[in-house]
Amino acid sequence: MEWILLIGRILFGGFFLMGGAMHFMNLSMMTEYARMKGAPSPKLSVALSGLVIMLAGLGVILGVFPDLSLLVLAAFLIVITPIMHAFWKMDDPTIKMLEMQHFLKNMALLGAALALYTLSSGWPLSLSL
Repeated sequence: MEWILLIGRILFGGFFLMGGAMHFMNLSMMTEYARMKGAPSPKLSVALSGLVIMLAGLGVILGVFPDLSLLVLAAFLIVITPIMHAFWKMDDPTIKMLEMQHFLKNMALLGAALALYTLSSGWPLSLSL
């Protein structure tokens, strides 16, 4: 079972690690998207959120400060999801559907973060700092 948990941690944490990296690899595009969505200080928001989710994702993968990493990811999802994926504000049905899918994906990720949080003490195969 410990290997299954490790694989799950790699997949879950890797999602955020890659997502955060994408913030930097596509900084100008992500900044414009954040600006369009009304995010405060879009470039700074994109850079800071990218760094935060990269570090938290890495924490989940390595098992370093897993409680903190998971709570940070949960807080990120709670704050960012209604800002970036407010499907209820969309008029175009296609855009509305896409935003709803992203909103629901983020809610599923939030659920996974909270579920992992309940298991976060003493993870096997981790650096456990």
